[in-house]
Amino acid sequence: MAEPEMKVEIISRETIKPSSPTPPHLKSHVLSSLDLIAPAVYGRVVYFYTAQSDDTSAAPEQKSQQLKKSLSESLARFYPFAGRIVDDIAVECNDEGAQYVEAKFNGLLSTFLEQRNNPALIEPFFPAAIKAPEATTWPILLVQATFFDCGGLAVVPVFDSASYFPLGYKFSFEPPASGWEKPLEWVTKMFVFDKQKIADLKAKTAGDRVQQPSRVEVVTALIWKCAMAASRSDTAGVPKKTFWVTQAMDIRKRAEPPMPEHLVGNLVTIIPAKTNHDERELELPDVVAELRKGLREFNESKAKRLRGDGAVQVIFEIVKEVIELLIREDADGLMVTSLCTFKLYEIADFGWGKPTWVNILPLLQGVSKLVALMDTRDGGVEAWVTLSEKEMALFQRDPELLEFATQNYSAI
Repeated sequence: MAEPEMKVEIISRETIKPSSPTPPHLKSHVLSSLDLIAPAVYGRVVYFYTAQSDDTSAAPEQKSQQLKKSLSESLARFYPFAGRIVDDIAVECNDEGAQYVEAKFNGLLSTFLEQRNNPALIEPFFPAAIKAPEATTWPILLVQATFFDCGGLAVVPVFDSASYFPLGYKFSFEPPASGWEKPLEWVTKMFVFDKQKIADLKAKTAGDRVQQPSRVEVVTALIWKCAMAASRSDTAGVPKKTFWVTQAMDIRKRAEPPMPEHLVGNLVTIIPAKTNHDERELELPDVVAELRKGLREFNESKAKRLRGDGAVQVIFEIVKEVIELLIREDADGLMVTSLCTFKLYEIADFGWGKPTWVNILPLLQGVSKLVALMDTRDGGVEAWVTLSEKEMALFQRDPELLEFATQNYSAI
């Protein structure tokens, strides 16, 4: 007898309002230029929790009430999330609330986790698409709680990623009319680097040229190296002369002097690094050195300008450079983002312990080749890699990649 199809069923929707009103002097939150040039998309994170045998609030109704109470109290502190975007230039902090969605999954969490490397199975846990039309209006924040038959739970905070940092100067940049979105078949797959394999990868990379490489550096370097090899092997189209990678960075720490750590907004930039093609394939220390070179050049030429009137121009210059690389027929590259320092397994404890698994699907699939890095629960790194169909077939068979990465988790 065939097993029933695993699917998410929406049970109810309601609006949760802040537990206390926003003070009158905080009723308007003006968007900055950094917010206004950011794409109007939802940022999405999903937390999966295994039911505990000693959990005294195991009933879905009790957990749902606890989540709604927590959400209401949080909205009172982070008041713009309960507001509405007005004329694309400000958030009216009117306490109208955030949307709460309750859903049911007709299956076991353990069964789902065995197939978690399939993006199509994860998508229904999110209450809105990344590029949903409401991302430019409301709601700014959505939460979906999905209950499994076994008592497990998935909690998804979804928020408008283009909504904060008060500066108020607007400009626009129009990309070239052609070549921006290349008509390719994109494939997204997950690769897992466990803690020991990352230690081995660091040992292979470290030396006179590269000292104390971080886990994000070595994983990024290996993926970039294997992606370059796949691109060279895919002989269709124009031969590639330049390979590039962008690293998403928090400009709070990169600015000179640094900005306050808890300053809210789109305070992120992408820092490009590139290498010209030659017959000699780069070794891992060479690739890490190229990544560090890109950061060094950013620190030397742009970091000091981030605290003055030229901050917007810095971002503009970077966006322009990356777009030019994207549309060059003789160049190929990856856009890399990492949440490996956000401690997502530690910060989302609602009284049921730490999450069993945390996931964020790539944001801009179809615009470019993309890599999204996440922590694993045991200190490893999970990489979601988006490549063209032909290149993914070559990439996932690369012997050097397979030496350190797998497409399956060990049993939880």
